[in-house]
Amino acid sequence: MTAYLIAEVDVHDPVVYEDYKALAATAVALYGGEYIARGGAAELLEGWPRPQRVVIIRFADLATIRAWHASPEYAKARAVRERAATSRFQIVDGL
Repeated sequence: MTAYLIAEVDVHDPVVYEDYKALAATAVALYGGEYIARGGAAELLEGWPRPQRVVIIRFADLATIRAWHASPEYAKARAVRERAATSRFQIVDGL
């Protein structure tokens, strides 16, 4: 069943974050992921706090997301992201 990764990201270092985006995109592609939303305009209708950036990625299933997140390819990207941003990732099954 299709599954989604939803990331809420607050970028502290935009220059370093650009490096993360390139590394992450390569890892996402290796695991068959597809970006659905990647930091475009977002509006918070309810709740708090408002995330600075929202990213949604579609994968084949939850197992693939977990494999991607634990992969050596993504580990490189994650190390860069942790220097550039504070993030919250969640995964959810699609319909």
